[in-house]
Amino acid sequence: MPPPRLPYAAHMCYPAAQIQMPSAMSSTPNTARPTHRWLPDVILVTFVAALLFGIMLGTRELGVPDEARYSEIPREMVATGHYITPRLDGVLYFEKPPLFYWLQTVSIHLFGLGQWSMRFWTAFFAVLGCVAVYITGRALYNRRTGLMSAMVLGTSLLYFGMGHVVTLDMTVSVLLSLSLFTFMLANRAPPGRTRRLGMWGAFLWAALATLTKGLIGIVFPMMAIGLWIIALWDWSILKRMYLPSGFALFFLVAAPWHILMQLKHPTFLHYYFVRQHFERYLTHVAHRYQPFWYFLPVLLAGILPWTAFIVQTARFHLGFAWRDRRRHAETLLLVIWVVSIFAFFSASDSKLVPYILPVFPPLAILIGRYLDHRWDRALGRGDRWAFRAIAPVGVALGAAAAFIVPATRPSLEPHTMAIAMALLGATLALTAIASAWAGLRRGFAAGVIVLTVGFSVFLLGVNASAPYLDTRTVKALVLKLRPRLTPHAIVACYGWYYQDVPFYLRRRVEVVNYKGELGYGATLEKTPWIMRGPAFWRQWNSGRTVYMVTSRATYQRLRQRGIRMYMVAQNAFNVVVGNKAP
Repeated sequence: MPPPRLPYAAHMCYPAAQIQMPSAMSSTPNTARPTHRWLPDVILVTFVAALLFGIMLGTRELGVPDEARYSEIPREMVATGHYITPRLDGVLYFEKPPLFYWLQTVSIHLFGLGQWSMRFWTAFFAVLGCVAVYITGRALYNRRTGLMSAMVLGTSLLYFGMGHVVTLDMTVSVLLSLSLFTFMLANRAPPGRTRRLGMWGAFLWAALATLTKGLIGIVFPMMAIGLWIIALWDWSILKRMYLPSGFALFFLVAAPWHILMQLKHPTFLHYYFVRQHFERYLTHVAHRYQPFWYFLPVLLAGILPWTAFIVQTARFHLGFAWRDRRRHAETLLLVIWVVSIFAFFSASDSKLVPYILPVFPPLAILIGRYLDHRWDRALGRGDRWAFRAIAPVGVALGAAAAFIVPATRPSLEPHTMAIAMALLGATLALTAIASAWAGLRRGFAAGVIVLTVGFSVFLLGVNASAPYLDTRTVKALVLKLRPRLTPHAIVACYGWYYQDVPFYLRRRVEVVNYKGELGYGATLEKTPWIMRGPAFWRQWNSGRTVYMVTSRATYQRLRQRGIRMYMVAQNAFNVVVGNKAP
């Protein structure tokens, strides 16, 4: 029987994907030889993932600072017509490369400037990641593994959350995964055009990942594949990778922007590579130090609810003898990817929760493969312990959401937040109890189905409740200010850069007594709107119309100093004041 054909969309993601038969170095063979067509499944996965990541995508205000920052930079590109050099509040901004900003400008041109359009690409890549793990899981193992893998990835807590947040992490994680998956499928292909295009595709995805978040775009694939080759001790793989032409393609895509920036700004490469890559990784310069074990609880919490099966998944995939590793080569590569990236970030002196996201798509395939293996079987001892643990853990987490979060987390709407947290806690607890009952009484498949449906409802509830946990947005205040503004009025952020202010006002603002991430760019050009207090107070008293956004605590201190201010808008945490009476 010939191998099943993939739909056109799959070929676009994976140039080598039409080869489905396992090679001598493949993992457990795809013995099911499914006769189902691929296209209906791809459509189904895309539709369900689009619902998960698309519902209420634009209702929540942009989060501060990340969402506002990665929305303001492309807004300024469109407003000024300068698309090559990123700027934040008019200041040169070289911390990250520009691919994601360019994608955002496409959204602005197609859909206008808004919260939905700014989150479109994050949600798009989240959906693409689910489709990619389906295609890869099915190609490496079987159809049900592909579906299980997509289900696991889309309903994992951290992946779902980052699929609704405007940052670079989702985009780079999916591009990195596409590079890995394309390489794996190309490596299966016989010599010739298919393998060559597949390997080139892997290099292309790596180049796009590099243009999204820097060197990890090429370092992670090289690290994982290199360790895999060493583990297999099969150097012939290097000959199949078309390295000269592959690296030529990589540099052709990734290098021009970096070269252009260095030609325009002679200190760029030092700041970009040394400061933003090496010093961030090796020192505390970014002030993001966490202990080496930091990412272990992040991973276990981030993969919820599938943490219940993480131990069984590890035992299932690592149970083969070392001498048999070539028979499980592709599974071994997935494991190496997860472990090596986890270890890489654990060793770093700079840690943030989303950094670990690139391990999730390959990990989802590993978990999906285990779920497929157990689907029609009687419960094993590990599965029984898993379902028994789900109920008390879920109830405990639900109680924490219902009682601890409202008591300890400030909110702009505390009463509404308390109701939302109570509903979320009840949903989580009921899901855990129902899943445990179904798994222990009705079998493994029933327990997993109940867990998936219930936790999906919980995740949608989390997304709907997220605005009540955000205390840093000043959108409501800014919208009250906007009708008052004249073209010559000045708006200043005092003591802090409120990154959503320029986005919602559609204009550059002054920043007083704060530099932060604007500091480096401010040294490269004259930026009189980044100023100290004395210069600002001269403006305040000059007779020009000036508005100030600041914290309530700062406002109280300024009042005590006798500064004349007129309230324009306020909430429990921040205020907007002017120097003239309304």
